[in-house]
Amino acid sequence: MQIAVLTFDGYNELDSFVAAAILNRMKPKGWAAHITSPTPEVTSMNGVTVCRQKPIEFASVADAVLIGSGLKTRDIAADADLLDRIKLDPSRQLIGAQCSGTLILAKLGLVGELPACTDLTTKPWVVEAGVNVIDAPFVAHGNVATAGGCLASQYLAMWMIARGASVEDAAEAMNYVAPVGEKELYIDRALAAITPFLAAEDARAA
Repeated sequence: MQIAVLTFDGYNELDSFVAAAILNRMKPKGWAAHITSPTPEVTSMNGVTVCRQKPIEFASVADAVLIGSGLKTRDIAADADLLDRIKLDPSRQLIGAQCSGTLILAKLGLVGELPACTDLTTKPWVVEAGVNVIDAPFVAHGNVATAGGCLASQYLAMWMIARGASVEDAAEAMNYVAPVGEKELYIDRALAAITPFLAAEDARAA
């Protein structure tokens, strides 16, 4: 499973790095999450500059795509040329969006009138884009998922692992990163968030 973690200038570190780190717990099984950007370097909302691992066009061939949020999401969502470089296909890709990344997902035409999640700051912009925003940390419709709140990135990562591999693999990934003494609590909470959105064939026993 090759995953594009879309990371734009002004990105939120928690969105891109937490999700990528959890997903890369699956490296022994051939998975790889790549920081994917439209420019060779991007600088976060807090001044952390990173070099991309893949160009933005990688999103079109990746098996899965996560769209992170950031300070400049409204500008990105209004940039027709940039959006035209992002070719996604939910019929063959798992696609997730985090916080203001939901706005980009909406502009790409992948949300429609379906309920979606986002953060409180972005909510008015996403609503303006015609999206039905719900007060929840995570929701998925088929191969498309959205999450609201920076730390909900763990739910996107676990959903993607559960869909692409198994619930057991998702739980093992969370077990590694969760705080000592609270591992079962974190796993149970995350599974409670994502399990209602897993098809029966995806929800193999943990």
